[in-house]
Amino acid sequence: MIKVGIVEDDLHIREGLRLLVNGTPGFSCLHVFESSEEAIDQLPGLNLNVVLMDIHLPGKSGINCIIQLKPLCKETSFLMCTSYEDTESVFTALKAGASGYIIKNTPPSKILEAITDIYQGGSPMSSHIARKIVQSFQTTENNTILESLSKRENEILIALSKGLRYKEISDQLCISTETVRKHIRNIYQKLQVQSRTEALNKAYPRS
Repeated sequence: MIKVGIVEDDLHIREGLRLLVNGTPGFSCLHVFESSEEAIDQLPGLNLNVVLMDIHLPGKSGINCIIQLKPLCKETSFLMCTSYEDTESVFTALKAGASGYIIKNTPPSKILEAITDIYQGGSPMSSHIARKIVQSFQTTENNTILESLSKRENEILIALSKGLRYKEISDQLCISTETVRKHIRNIYQKLQVQSRTEALNKAYPRS
């Protein structure tokens, strides 16, 4: 039996989740809370397996709630169940100690799958939330790649992305064609590529 708790201030959502959990064999929800303050006061000692946590709550946010509860409920896993989909909220929740992140409009069967997954040690996430995280890492990596290039090298890389030839780049930047070639060799070396196409794909990956 997976023992589930719910921290949600919206009555309809809270009761809907409780009915879903209690109406499914192998799941039990005996404890629901309307606020972080209630959860912080009552959750420790209940030995729940999984807690569904909203972010936007009256008083303390769900994220701050997790920060306070995590040291007191070491055997409990927290699954964010919220309407917030921005990358900052996702990362802040995960850093606070949440083990998963799903959106409130997730189909009931998927919510139950997420609860089971997190109970078994997984880190369930709504598919588009996971995609946001991947894109965020890709953006960070891309920024690091571009920062490794000098200002002039970035200018030349942008010119290459526009399809300009060496002579056109040299005319545009008022430098010799040989200097353009030298910069391009340096770009290839820094990006560890062998061609214009490889350099552009690495520096400006398609999302």
